[in-house]
Amino acid sequence: MGKEKVLLLDGNSLAYRAFFALPLLSNDSGIHTNAVYGFTTMLQKILEEEKPTKMLVAFDAGKTTFRHESFEDYKGGRLKTPPELSEQIPYLQKLIDAYRIPRYELEMYEADDIIGTLARQAEEKGMDVVIVSGDKDLTQLATEKVKVCVTRKGMTDIEQYTPEYIKEKYGLTPEQIIDMKGLMGDASDNIPGVPGIGEKTAIKLLKEYGTIENLYEHIGEMKPSKMKEKLIENEELAKLSKQLATIHTNAPIEITLDDIDYPGPDEEAVLEIWKELQFKSLIEKHDFNIEEKEKAAIHFDIVRELSEDLFRDEMAVHVEMENEQYHTCNILGFGFTDGSKTFFVPVNVFKGNEILKSYFEDETKKKYMSDLKAAQCILKRHGIQLKGVEFDLLLASYILNPAISGDDVATLAKEFGYTDVYSNESVYGKGAKWALPKEEALAEHVCRKVLAIWNCKNRVTEKLKENEQFDLYHDLELPLAVILGEMESRGIKVDLSTLEEMGKELQEKIAQLEEEIYELAGEKFNLNSPKQLGVILFEKLGLPVIKKTKTGYSTAADVLEKLRYHHKIVQLILEYRTLAKLQSTYIEGLIKEVHPEDGKVHTRFMQALTSTGRLSSTDPNLQNIPIRLEEGRKIRKAFVPSREGWLLFSADYSQIELRVLAHMSKDKNLVEAFKQGMDIHTRTAMEVFHVSHDEVTPNMRRAAKAVNFGIIYGISDYGLSQNLDISRKEAGEFIEKYFQSFPGVKEYMDNIVREAKLKGYVTTILNRRRYLPDITSKNYNLRSFAERTAMNTPIQGSAADIIKKAMIDIDARLKEEGLQAKLLLQVHDELIFEAPKEEIEKLKEIVPEVMENAIALDVPLKVDIAYGETWYDAK
Repeated sequence: MGKEKVLLLDGNSLAYRAFFALPLLSNDSGIHTNAVYGFTTMLQKILEEEKPTKMLVAFDAGKTTFRHESFEDYKGGRLKTPPELSEQIPYLQKLIDAYRIPRYELEMYEADDIIGTLARQAEEKGMDVVIVSGDKDLTQLATEKVKVCVTRKGMTDIEQYTPEYIKEKYGLTPEQIIDMKGLMGDASDNIPGVPGIGEKTAIKLLKEYGTIENLYEHIGEMKPSKMKEKLIENEELAKLSKQLATIHTNAPIEITLDDIDYPGPDEEAVLEIWKELQFKSLIEKHDFNIEEKEKAAIHFDIVRELSEDLFRDEMAVHVEMENEQYHTCNILGFGFTDGSKTFFVPVNVFKGNEILKSYFEDETKKKYMSDLKAAQCILKRHGIQLKGVEFDLLLASYILNPAISGDDVATLAKEFGYTDVYSNESVYGKGAKWALPKEEALAEHVCRKVLAIWNCKNRVTEKLKENEQFDLYHDLELPLAVILGEMESRGIKVDLSTLEEMGKELQEKIAQLEEEIYELAGEKFNLNSPKQLGVILFEKLGLPVIKKTKTGYSTAADVLEKLRYHHKIVQLILEYRTLAKLQSTYIEGLIKEVHPEDGKVHTRFMQALTSTGRLSSTDPNLQNIPIRLEEGRKIRKAFVPSREGWLLFSADYSQIELRVLAHMSKDKNLVEAFKQGMDIHTRTAMEVFHVSHDEVTPNMRRAAKAVNFGIIYGISDYGLSQNLDISRKEAGEFIEKYFQSFPGVKEYMDNIVREAKLKGYVTTILNRRRYLPDITSKNYNLRSFAERTAMNTPIQGSAADIIKKAMIDIDARLKEEGLQAKLLLQVHDELIFEAPKEEIEKLKEIVPEVMENAIALDVPLKVDIAYGETWYDAK
């Protein structure tokens, strides 16, 4: 057996560092994921580099430790952990368990003490030890056998501390790091140190005296100075600080080196968590070789000669495609079953076959599928109008539990106890390893899928009826899928010349900004290098340093925002970054997505993805074109009608989520404001700031708007403080004042949490459910996230219900009126149509009428309309 290597991780510190190193990311369920993502990228890197045989992640057990006995204020200045981080700790621990890494905590001791104790034990047994932490406290443990890795910005940038490196960096030994902290203190742990002694002075003293104890033995020999006076005055404090900074290497831990063997990850469990948290880049980057268990044999035929009697009145049907991009990919074959006869039709038999075309277009032949929208769009490309789909496993599963991660038939069927079907990856491989299997294997794979759909249909339908969700599925989601498929196939025209012209203009602006920045800087430098930019801003121009990184100065967006008015160059750099992002992501990105044959973009609406029922859009994502900036809004000028003499028409629900909140909470002040047609943000500002209508300033309205929308999303004092750039205390007071002004909202939120605890789920107006298994968890962090979710899901989900219902109603009304107008896009709360000019007056009349009456609320729904030659003009 090779040499043992022990890897010890400081769980709390790494989670904390990851949270603040990365922007606030979240998955479609609203769970924040940045700390877990940062931790995972670090973990992957360190595992690949170090290949440990033993591992442990240590966590702090609680707020009180043995250090508090000697110093009550130890770690006293720390702010409460943001809930956006707290809610991630259970997921982090779940991930660590999936990696099969032991984790441990010990009452009255910190993670550092557990690590220190195990490191010394391992070293005594001749093992190599690697410690990974987010702060430098543990560097005191470095020896020839113990290497301490400290994460820097971005989590995968790691600084390695060995005795040699510490000598080179500070001129000290690892043991003297404790003395250094004793003298200079540590603000993050509230270790006082000696007032007025900083790092440089501490190092200078230690180079001369070696230790704090030796320094005080010889203090009489020092020349009189203010520093000497401070040292004499604070001798007890210095010695106490050293004691507090010393990591315990003999803690009474119950875990031994024999208990921390590392067998490697449970890849299936890790992959499940990555899918749940939507770590797409990690999933694509790391190849999991998960072997699927053998399935029971199935009986099927490969049919090359088609006859009408093969196709029964009720069948499960599956169209197998080579990938998820059904607007461009190829069909690989078809599966059919009526429960007794199952067969596969190869794609070369399908092309131009009138029997198959006739079957797909026959509305009287009931078809059970999974993802009817994908099948509808790909068949349309082959000149076939899919009709008669009575069941969609993907949509039905989504209604029953929106948290199901994965949209392939194998994942969905497994949810309902059917496992005789293989996942795509196990059949084709993935990424560069994707390969089409031989016809027999392909046919079996497709036939297993179609049998899974057939076998799940009845049990899934029964479950929908049992949950009183069949109407939501059958009358809303199923017809909506057909409408969305038509919208996607129709696409929206993009004027390439307009986009290219914008690209040129942006490039010119970017080049001009570069020149102005170089002139103000007095030299040329790499604007995209944070290191070079940091030198210009903070050394050459002398701007105040807000935040330092291990490689220099931070030039992150939040830092530059704070410096915006200190120097003109900062405003220009922020503008440069914005325009460069627009150019690369939105102009160049959109140009790539324009279809060469019809000059349109065909987005895909993800109907079974979000936990709230909202639609999302991908390839390209037309919901995230930045419209707060004029340059971003201008991108909408490239979206035009597909015919001469037509216009684009936009209808946008005004503040739909706040209106839903008013309806659900029955809050008198909120309901009255909407009934009177008042600007709700102004009304909120009046209530919260106790001012009259005329006294509301733009800043008051901005703050009120942030709170109004924040309340819907269960915002915390931390989140609001970030949005408004105010202290957490002010943000907390603001939220408190809001609830005093709108007591019905507070009552609604309290009631909905109580109801969620009783039922285990919350519902929307149309009975869409979201399950909250953690609502009664003993774990505070999991429970509090579930409570926030309980408060906001019915609001967001009901808004989704309303716009989906409106889309179905408007589609029917356009057909009923015999209009040529067509629905093209749904973007958040907005619907975009194209129509001949002569139909605009009719649309102005019927679209708001239909949308405002989609679902009756206690407050009026309001729709703003606009139209013009481009999407930009229709706003």
